[in-house]
Parts: sequence; structure tokens; C-alpha cells
Amino acid sequence: MDSGQTQTFETILKALPKQKTPLALVTGGEPLAQKNCIPLLEALLPLYPHVQLETAGAYDISQVPQAVSVILDIKTPGSGEAERNRWQNIQHLRANTEIKIVLTDRADYDWAKDILDKYKLADKCTVLMSCTWGSLNPKDLAAWIVEDELPVRLQLQLHKYIWGAEVTGV
Repeated sequence: MDSGQTQTFETILKALPKQKTPLALVTGGEPLAQKNCIPLLEALLPLYPHVQLETAGAYDISQVPQAVSVILDIKTPGSGEAERNRWQNIQHLRANTEIKIVLTDRADYDWAKDILDKYKLADKCTVLMSCTWGSLNPKDLAAWIVEDELPVRLQLQLHKYIWGAEVTGV
């Protein structure tokens, strides 16, 4: 299924908010699946003090400009998408990369701990662990992280706490 519409860079850049904002985030679907994602990131760099790319981790990040902060998902077995992880991306991690691991249960947590150790992820970049909404209690995840002294940050899906799990577009 195809969605959206083709737009020129000029159209996209004109549609950006006029107020000065410190951050541009390229996300939604899978940005790196779009052939012009890298040129778009390059076009945004002179316009914003901070440019981020959020990617599901299934596509090559090696061509992402160094000045762009990458938020890279590592999919767990509980997500049903772990086979899509592109492990070659680990060699392209840098200090301005964040790894995001969304956990569904204790088995995912144990798997993630093994991945952290195997690839020494916390030595390369910031690692965030989050709960899949409604399947893992954040209190449990926080307790496990503290107990194991993991060098990670706990991340919550704040938009779901603020506006509710069903609300989209926020």
C-alpha cells in the first residue's frame, strides 16, 4: 500500500514552521526507506541547530550526515520484528546516536541485556529502554535496571500518559 504524496524539497522547506525551533526530527514510517531522506537531512542541517533521524534500524545508517543525531531502534523478539535488525549499523554508531529498545516482557529485557553486553552499546552511545504500552509495567523495568546497574536510561511514552494511548498525531 502506498501512502502520502511526492513533494519537492522547496515545498517541504516552505511548509516548516516560521518560528525558530531548535530541533527538526525526521520520523514516521521509515524515513530511510525514502530515496531522498539523506538529501532532506542535509537540507535541514543549516536551518536547525539540532537535526534528528528516528529509524527502525532495518536500513543502513552509514550515509547519515555526522551532524545528524540518529535514534536507532533495536527490535526485540517480543516485537515480532527482531529479524529486521540491521546489525551492521552497530559499526556506524557515534556519540550522538541513541539506541532505543522497546521491551514487552522480562524475556525481552534479558535479551536486551545480552545485546548490550555483546555489542558494548553503552560504551558507544546512549541507550534507552522503554516499555510497550500496556504489556510491561514501567516500575518493573525500572527495578530491573537498578538491580542490574545497567548503564541505560528509562524512557516512557509520555504522550500516552498525557493524552491517552488512543490519541494519535501528538
